[in-house]
Amino acid sequence: MFAVGLICLTPILPHYVRQENSGVHILLVSFSFIPYCSSDVWCGASAKTEKNEYVFMGSLIIQEVVKELVGKGLGNAKVLLLAGSSAGGTGVLLNVDRVAEQLEEMGYPGIQVRGLADSGWFLDNKQYRRTDCIDSITCAPTEAIRRGLRYWNGIIPERCKMQFKEGEEWNCFFGYKIYPTLRCPVFVVQWLFDEAQLTVDNVHLTGQPVQEGQWLYIQNLGRELRNTLKDVTASFAPACLSHEIITRTHWTDIQVKGTSLPRALHCWDRSLHDSNKNGKAPLKGCPIHLIDSCPWPHCNPTCPTIQDQYTGQEMNVIQFLMHMGFDVQKMAQQQGLEPSKLLGMLNSGS
Repeated sequence: MFAVGLICLTPILPHYVRQENSGVHILLVSFSFIPYCSSDVWCGASAKTEKNEYVFMGSLIIQEVVKELVGKGLGNAKVLLLAGSSAGGTGVLLNVDRVAEQLEEMGYPGIQVRGLADSGWFLDNKQYRRTDCIDSITCAPTEAIRRGLRYWNGIIPERCKMQFKEGEEWNCFFGYKIYPTLRCPVFVVQWLFDEAQLTVDNVHLTGQPVQEGQWLYIQNLGRELRNTLKDVTASFAPACLSHEIITRTHWTDIQVKGTSLPRALHCWDRSLHDSNKNGKAPLKGCPIHLIDSCPWPHCNPTCPTIQDQYTGQEMNVIQFLMHMGFDVQKMAQQQGLEPSKLLGMLNSGS
């Protein structure tokens, strides 16, 4: 009999909800992984025709998987967790309510559907350096989605779609715009300095040290992302430079303000259970809204180690910042600190 159903739109560690020593006590009985083969951010409903040789069926794939799992015992579950990373994280935001509606229509309204969106909370911000839109890498995020929708025949959640004019449905692919329209609870996991976001913004951190304009752009990106998460009930946002968290072996080691991700997920589960049971507020000392406040990439001392892409050598945060052209003397002066004190603060994540 199921205690939890877990559908993953990207690879995820099998011990995701088995971390009893970390405070996560959810029993995982069913685990389903859906490979990302549709290239449509899990929204497509475009079949092959005589005029269209490409197939984009991501949204329908999820529906069919849910139908199949119901036949294999999912109907006995109390909770269904839809989890995904990167495009899968965005796919969670686009599909979590639709999965809940599907289960209700199938006669299973008692299954509580939740979402875990990892590294799929992208911004439709202005690129650092605009380039011609040749492919999905060089296109600005908004233009890439606009073009993709023409091929995908994308299914957009109605509650979000209604917020925008016809032709502007692409807005629903950006977390801070679709999140307020969601009915199902969603936990958002997002690096403040996401490498995929920087790539589409044409900020490249290899080769020569970054210019001052790039450095200011990166810092501002962290501020913008932090602002979009301020009203998200459950979030975990470390000030690190990386992409994807729950798919990594070090995902249990990262902390924000002294709280690990497994602990935050446990607190989230407790808060949902308690609120459904007796309306209590989240437990004291069990935070679920965790966002780093320090302003630089890797100013959090628990961030994963960075490797120099040319030498393969590991870098600490100070070496990394110097590699990026960070002027410790100048920054210390701006902050009214001694350089040695600033370096100590950086090492401690202050």
